[in-house]
Amino acid sequence: MKPQSLQSFTAQFWRLSLASNTIRPLGPILAQASAFSAPSNHTSPQSHRPFSSTAVNSGNWLLPTMPEKKRSRKGRPRVPTGGSARGTTLVWGEYGLRMCDHHRRVSAQQLKVGEDAIKVRLKGMRYRLYKRVAAQIGVYSSGNEVRQGKGKGSFDHWASRIAVSKIIFELKGDVHEQVARDAFRLAGNKMPGQYEFVKKGDPPVVGITKLDGVTMEELKRPRRKIPLDSIPVGSTAETLPSSVSTSTSPDA
Repeated sequence: MKPQSLQSFTAQFWRLSLASNTIRPLGPILAQASAFSAPSNHTSPQSHRPFSSTAVNSGNWLLPTMPEKKRSRKGRPRVPTGGSARGTTLVWGEYGLRMCDHHRRVSAQQLKVGEDAIKVRLKGMRYRLYKRVAAQIGVYSSGNEVRQGKGKGSFDHWASRIAVSKIIFELKGDVHEQVARDAFRLAGNKMPGQYEFVKKGDPPVVGITKLDGVTMEELKRPRRKIPLDSIPVGSTAETLPSSVSTSTSPDA
């Protein structure tokens, strides 16, 4: 063995020590690491971007952010039967478009056509359009010559279930009422169903009954048949001859 290698081996052997604890102290190691990681005066500081350049996977009112985990059934729009008037009045806008004939399922493409019709009519004006519905229900369809049964259709498009008397669009801005009426008329003609123009402050609607002078208690009051004992005698005498035939025919 060479003398230099023997001396280095002997020096390393004398550095060894026996300790009861096998964990090495972290103080010298951290100090050495900080010395190596400290930036020098000759190197330029690194630039870190405070935001990510990855595109955000966010949807809109016509396209949900995440796909459906389970296929949606055809179903029917929820029609409030307990006296609820939610979604039938304006919240943010001054004018609105409300469905007034029957509940139905409207596709995202049909909603987009209605929105484009409003934007074309109001081009160059200062306004803001609010959407009160969202196409978040998946519609699945089967091809031709497919056996009967459910659960075999593939995804076709997105749609929205809209109940009767539901507000679809709201408009706010420096727009005249007649211009807003014309814009909503064009949108309603391009979408399925019948629609009506509403303004801020119009009464809410329960089903198809507008609460204009009608209280909720009157709507919830049960319709009971009037018993015969409570009918006055004079009224029965007047109604009785009307129900009796006055014909002189022997068959009468």
